[in-house]
Amino acid sequence: MGVLVEVDPAWLGQQVREPSARGIATSLIDLIRQGTLRPGARLPTVRSLARALGVSSSTIAEAWSELRKHRMIGTEGRRGTVVLGPPGVPHPARYERIGHFGSRLAIDLAIAAPDRALLPPLDAALATATSAEGFNGYVRETITPRLRAAVEPTWPFAAQSWLALGGGYEGVQLLCQTTALPGDRIAIEEPTAARLLDILEMIGVEVVPVACDEDGPIPAALAESLRSSPVAFVYQPRGHSPCGYAVPESRSAELARLLAPTNTLIVEDDGIGDLSTEPLSSIGTRLPDRTVLVRSYSKSHGPDLRLAIIGGAAEAVERVRVLRSYGTGWTSRILQDALAHLLTDPGTQSIVEQARIAYARRRASLVTALSARGVHTGGRDSLVLWVPVHDESEALVTLAAHGISAAPGSRYRIRPGRPHLRLAIAALTEEPAELGELADVIALAAKRPGADRH
Repeated sequence: MGVLVEVDPAWLGQQVREPSARGIATSLIDLIRQGTLRPGARLPTVRSLARALGVSSSTIAEAWSELRKHRMIGTEGRRGTVVLGPPGVPHPARYERIGHFGSRLAIDLAIAAPDRALLPPLDAALATATSAEGFNGYVRETITPRLRAAVEPTWPFAAQSWLALGGGYEGVQLLCQTTALPGDRIAIEEPTAARLLDILEMIGVEVVPVACDEDGPIPAALAESLRSSPVAFVYQPRGHSPCGYAVPESRSAELARLLAPTNTLIVEDDGIGDLSTEPLSSIGTRLPDRTVLVRSYSKSHGPDLRLAIIGGAAEAVERVRVLRSYGTGWTSRILQDALAHLLTDPGTQSIVEQARIAYARRRASLVTALSARGVHTGGRDSLVLWVPVHDESEALVTLAAHGISAAPGSRYRIRPGRPHLRLAIAALTEEPAELGELADVIALAAKRPGADRH
């Protein structure tokens, strides 16, 4: 059969081998993969195909839902439900689309990468790591003894189980993936990290937003979200991206009280770790059996270490270990023991401390400069700044015209909200005149056209 503009329900019904939701979905997957149903073909209505097959409309709707999950069909307004094409790998659209305003931009404020000049050298750490016990063995080591000994004293609660992973987002992804089934609900902060939204979309869960204030998730908002029985609550206890919130001990206690009577897994994403200027107030101190802390060392000790540690509730960590055993199995002992060396080396500790101070100074300098120009931001602890603007698109174009890239705030939201830009501050200039010029342009981009920009 050639290209179908509008698929006949009687013909399509004849192609279905077994009239269950799964059977209908499987038959259409085969037709799309074979090219019999091509992109752009309009599928029959739910009712007409249900009549042709002698099944209920809900059976067809369930089959359509399965195909939508694999992005093989979609609804396009008046065109109805159309074929999109064979199944493909889901793309992290929010993360991939951040900051695409050309290749000649001189100042990149879109990507929150660490300043390489502030990272510790890895030479000695890597050399030391090659003498690790069990080096080049095939034993799957969840975390090396040296690394556990280095991180355990810094953990805010007594973790039941430990695992070294390839970065913070891998930890969050695997915890969510092994906790939730497609259609389950996960509660998250609003706004939150763009990559987390991509991860949850890929897993196929329903996102339940939890509104925040300057102290993090608002207790009343969390209480409301818990009415939907989410299987997990994912939040950033400090260094919040994009808003810079840090959760104080009093707020952490309120959140723990609300979560205590539930079965919800608590995932704490400590994304900037040792670069944070705030202490970590963990719900794990009150609910250790249900909390897992994910701590990344990429921004503090080096992105190419690709290391994060998860520590906490034994059952949740074990599920991640089991899933990983199908693939990577374990994280390189070289990288683990290199990080252990860095965490216990006084010289490295001093370098990380100086980086923490430098990032805090850069952030505070831009906050002060913008405030003097009538642009007021919030937050107090992160490598980014959440800047309110009149119009996101106009602000991005204005910045790009001055050679500056930034990330649109809408990428970090579940629901529509006031327009913002997220600006990365790690590589900001510390020269006052240059910083002033940058603040002038940001203020120009942020304000309503025609408003006073002095």
